[in-house]
Amino acid sequence: QVQLVESGGGSVQTGGSLRLSCVGYGYRYSTYCMTWFRQAPGKEREGVALIGPDGTSTSYADSVKGRFTISRDNAKNTLYLQMNSLKPEDTAMYYCAAGSVCSLLARFFTKWGQGTQVTVSS
Repeated sequence: QVQLVESGGGSVQTGGSLRLSCVGYGYRYSTYCMTWFRQAPGKEREGVALIGPDGTSTSYADSVKGRFTISRDNAKNTLYLQMNSLKPEDTAMYYCAAGSVCSLLARFFTKWGQGTQVTVSS
């Protein structure tokens, strides 16, 4: 059974940093694209960053480009999101997702974690 477990969320002030992690279980982790999404209250789920199966290809939403870095360690079945220069508008529940399609669109994904909350105060 596929399971994705996120961690690393928390509360920081504007300009701070956090590193999110997502561990995958129950599937061939190294063969899947991985994407970080976020969802703020009352808003749609937004793709933030994606990484290809071998980690050589990445893509970012314009809103986080230059501030966030996605990476993965296939030996540890773990996905990361390093978030720097955080802003209040980054406040959201952050989810990781695994899929055979590399996309920032949520409709392509069926495997999701439970989420980790990130709160950025001004």
